[in-house]
Amino acid sequence: MKRTKTLLAASFCAASVFTAGMAPGFAQTTDEARNADEAKALEIYRTIISMRTAEGHGKVPEMAAYLAGELKAAGFADEDINILPLGETAGLVVRYRGDGSSGKKPILFLGHMDVVDARPEDWELDPFSLTEKDGYFFGRGVDDNKYGVMNLTQSFIRLKKEGFTPTRDLVLAFSGDEETGMTTTKMLAYDRKDLTDAEFALNSDAGGGRLTKDGRALGFGVQAAEKTYATFEVTVRNAGGHSSRPRADDNAIYDLADALKEIQGFEFPVMSNSITRANFASLGTALGGDLGKAMIDFAENPKSKRAARRIAREPSYVGTIKTTCIATMLSAGHAENALPQSATATVNCRIFPGVSVDQVKATLIDVVGNDALEFKVLDEPTESPVSEMRDDVTAALTKAVHARYPDLHIGAYMESGGTDGMHFRKAGVPTLAMSAIFMNEADMFAHGLNERIPVTSFYEGLNHWVVIMKELAGPAE
Repeated sequence: MKRTKTLLAASFCAASVFTAGMAPGFAQTTDEARNADEAKALEIYRTIISMRTAEGHGKVPEMAAYLAGELKAAGFADEDINILPLGETAGLVVRYRGDGSSGKKPILFLGHMDVVDARPEDWELDPFSLTEKDGYFFGRGVDDNKYGVMNLTQSFIRLKKEGFTPTRDLVLAFSGDEETGMTTTKMLAYDRKDLTDAEFALNSDAGGGRLTKDGRALGFGVQAAEKTYATFEVTVRNAGGHSSRPRADDNAIYDLADALKEIQGFEFPVMSNSITRANFASLGTALGGDLGKAMIDFAENPKSKRAARRIAREPSYVGTIKTTCIATMLSAGHAENALPQSATATVNCRIFPGVSVDQVKATLIDVVGNDALEFKVLDEPTESPVSEMRDDVTAALTKAVHARYPDLHIGAYMESGGTDGMHFRKAGVPTLAMSAIFMNEADMFAHGLNERIPVTSFYEGLNHWVVIMKELAGPAE
């Protein structure tokens, strides 16, 4: 997920943990076959975790070639496997051809092969070796998003082995720089519609199940909307001079610091939509306590200042009720014995749907109140629409989730972070995200040190996409 990984805050209801059931994808196989499928999934997982597919290392094409080789070995034809190089990275598109009997357009399945880089010297374990320890798998990308990539890949392999023929084409679309420039994402979404055009897309890079610390399942969330990701560079320029002749009231660094303190102290207006209100209504019931009550109150009355203040104290939820902007990087000066000729801060914003980037820029300029500051929007922020829940997708997902946790509540939510889904939504392909991972928020270390997922979640989630694919593109029973 692009530059941040926000644990889902979906429309959850309280539910008890149940023993994971055997999903339909394994129902007709022997124990030996099941173990072979699990072993292949683990082999793929271990291999791609070992590849340092972070920006600057040039390993994404290697990972794409490896996955293509595995799929080719499983029986996919060369003409249905496309590696699309772009600079140091690449995209991968694989088509599982159907018989066309449904008369419907393909279904697209999304994931990203790249990761945020990790410094081995900072980790307790090697980030580029899959390690099982204390009930977890550790490694860079074990959550974001190499589990999703592995899971979709092994699902295609299993279905091909079974001789499954879908009633419509199924298409894997793996990007290669989702965590940075999203150039491959844009290529896949806008420029290669010949490969990726679809009725809708399902994304492995968000959504999923939430567990309490004691392993109780709270619910499953489907990401149906994303905030707009926008980054500003704020710059102050100055004539500078010799550091032995300082001017305390005329210094680029001090002026920038004053501006950042104004931004720090500003709060954007509280906002809501139907997804976030429904989210808080059921999540509040599940959580209980003071926070749960605030969520329920907010769902009933989004103008409640008390409820909004309480929710805003929680980093996991503040982004669900407002636009947020935060300073993330600084650069200033050119020599230790010279007054700074410029000072620049990077301010990253996550903008609530319906609010434009220009509106946020104008607000920040007004908040700072210094006409000498320059505000520059980096890249090209993408404003994407909300994707409505679909009855067919909900039914398929329900079958997959309830095989693991019977009667668990499933609901939509809005993501504070950003994924490939924003570009496919903008390109006219409605996108819903529904990772197979169930985990506790305290275990969320994507983009951080010692990224992990529960080992049980790894294995129990291997049927997730198989069930969904069969339900959406299998012959009628």
